[in-house]
Amino acid sequence: MLHSSAVSASDRVYDEVKELILTNEISGGELISEGEVAQRCEVSRTPVREAFLRLQAEGWMRLYPKRGALVVPVTDRDARDVVDARQLLEGHAVRAVVAADSATARLVESLRRNLEEHRLIEHDDIARFSRVDAEFHQRIVAAGDNALLAGFFAGLGERHRRMTTTSVRRDPAIAQSILADHAELLVLIERRDADGFDAALRRHLSDVHDLPGDLR
Repeated sequence: MLHSSAVSASDRVYDEVKELILTNEISGGELISEGEVAQRCEVSRTPVREAFLRLQAEGWMRLYPKRGALVVPVTDRDARDVVDARQLLEGHAVRAVVAADSATARLVESLRRNLEEHRLIEHDDIARFSRVDAEFHQRIVAAGDNALLAGFFAGLGERHRRMTTTSVRRDPAIAQSILADHAELLVLIERRDADGFDAALRRHLSDVHDLPGDLR
């Protein structure tokens, strides 16, 4: 029972700290200590240490003995790599989807529901906004009916969320741009215009994430 309880506490700390990173409540470059997190989560340091090790293994933080954990910032190159991967995966999925009337119709309906939900989110609920934003793009890749690619894209989803949160916190007007871009992407899928989708997605990702010119 003690082992089970410790694992449960570790999972809870892991989930809470990762969410703080993804929503930029803990910023990239910030140093946090086991003691701070243990106090916040009302647990001992052991589950915090276990959670930190998991987060380090996933690339979210670096551990420094007797100093704490440094939250790894998103570099321009990291952002470019995520954007490039998303462009390839989403473009591939849309080409597969638009080859069939039924698949196109199902995806369009799914994206409409997502967009309706997205538009209703309060402007200050950035965490939920970025989560629903990521779901829009995940639905596109899932519709491509390739489980391996969908699984890989899901791994990008958390990095996607973190980047979107950073962008919206930097400039709240970006939230409205995202909604407008998503509406455009939906229309292009409905028209079965895969080339137009590719071009619009590239503009969308570059603008939202403010990539330097040489990385676009």
